[in-house]
Amino acid sequence: MNQMNSPLIRIGVFYDGNYFLKISDYYYFQHERKARISLEGLHEYIRHQVAEEEDVDVRLSQITDAHFFRGRLSATEARDKDRLFHDRLLDDILMNLSIATHYMPLKTRDGRLQEKGIDVWLALEALELALHKSFDVIVLIAGDSDYVPLIKKLNTIGTRVMLLNWDFKYVDFKGENRVTRASQQLLEHVTYPVAMHDVIDSGLSSADELIESLFVSQPEPVAFPSVKPVRPTGPTAAGPVGTVGISTIKNLKNGFGFVVMPPNNLFFSYADMAEGDFNDLREGDWVEFTVGRNHRDEDCARNVRKVAAPAEEGDEYEEHEHESASSDLI
Repeated sequence: MNQMNSPLIRIGVFYDGNYFLKISDYYYFQHERKARISLEGLHEYIRHQVAEEEDVDVRLSQITDAHFFRGRLSATEARDKDRLFHDRLLDDILMNLSIATHYMPLKTRDGRLQEKGIDVWLALEALELALHKSFDVIVLIAGDSDYVPLIKKLNTIGTRVMLLNWDFKYVDFKGENRVTRASQQLLEHVTYPVAMHDVIDSGLSSADELIESLFVSQPEPVAFPSVKPVRPTGPTAAGPVGTVGISTIKNLKNGFGFVVMPPNNLFFSYADMAEGDFNDLREGDWVEFTVGRNHRDEDCARNVRKVAAPAEEGDEYEEHEHESASSDLI
C-alpha cells in the first residue's frame, strides 16, 4: 500500500534528454530496427513493467508526472532553420504527451558546447516531486553515476526506482568507437534495473506487440516546403547559398553523407532531409538539394531529397513538386 493509502501506483518519469535522444538515434541509425523510440510507446511499456514489478493490475499502474531535462542552444546560436524546426517538433511531441520540459542553455567551453547542471536540476526536481506528490515509483531514463545520490535519497523516503538502461557500442561516421553503458553504481542502487537493450531485442525477435509499440512506425518528418528542381546537366560547382542543385551521393554512414559537388563535396545529415527517409538513400543515388551554410560557416547541402537520374540530352525532364508530410520525430 502506498503513502496515500490507495491501491494506485503513482509513477513519475524523469528523462535525461540528451541520453534519451542518443538512444533514439542509435535505434534509428545503428540498430537493424531502423526506427526511433516512441515516447508514447515507452510510457505504455513503463506502465506494464511497473505493474509487473509491483504485482498490480496494469490499470492501477499510472504515470502521474513526466519530466524531460535537456541542454539546448539559443535561437541565435542554433542559426540553422532545420535545427530550430526539430527542437520545436520535439517540444510539440513532449507537449502533446503532457511531458514537462526543463531546458538549460548549452555553454561553450574550450571551443566545445557542453551541457552543465542538467543532472543536478533533474535530481532536485525528482526528489522534491517525490516528496510532495508521493510517487510510489520513479522511472529514470539515464545512465550517469551522477544520479546515484538521488537514488540513495529516494531509497530513504521509500520511493522505489526503476532504471531503464541501455548497453551498446558502435562505430560512428568518423570511424570512432562509441559506447553507451549505464553506471554500475546506478544499477546496484536502483530497485528495478531494466536492461532495455536485451528487452527490446528479445521482444522484437518474438514479435511482442508491447515492444513493437516502442518504435515510431512512420518516417522522419519533412522539415521544409518543396522546391522546384532545375534542369540538371550533372554536378557543377556549388553556387551561392540558396542555389538549388542536383548531384549524386558520394558516401553514407551513420546518419551522415556527402553529395558530389566540386570543389568540395557537400556534407549533409538526416536532419537535412526535406523528403523521404535517410535510411532509404544509397550511395550513387541522385538527390536534389539547396546549398546552405552550417554552424562552421561552410557550404553544406540542405533540403535533400531523392530524385530520378537526370534525363539524357534531348529527353524530356519533368518538373514536379512534392507535398509536405509530417510524423513523430521520436
